[in-house]
Amino acid sequence: MRLTEGQVLELFRTLTARQLRQWVRRGWIVPSQVESVPLFDDVDIARLRLVCELRDDMNVNDDAVPIILALLDQLYGLRRELRTIAGALRRQPDDVRQEVMRALSVIVTRQQ
Repeated sequence: MRLTEGQVLELFRTLTARQLRQWVRRGWIVPSQVESVPLFDDVDIARLRLVCELRDDMNVNDDAVPIILALLDQLYGLRRELRTIAGALRRQPDDVRQEVMRALSVIVTRQQ
């Protein structure tokens, strides 16, 4: 699903066109551009919902929003990498998986 700016503003009644454009300029939301018209996909909508909740419901100020978004982006990036590693590990022979599990166990024990 791709929404135009007008459709986004209908969806988020408390959001103004000025705010939306400002958030796009700041890079908080990065819609795709089709013939210089921004189109907002599902990820953009979820991110808009998050920014609205941070600002409206949690009273997070504009200085903190990009920090929170950057931390969440890092978290999701790390989760994506971990899924990739786990998938690669699942495709290895059993003896390789067992050796990796033993090595991880040693590392975890040392950290405790």
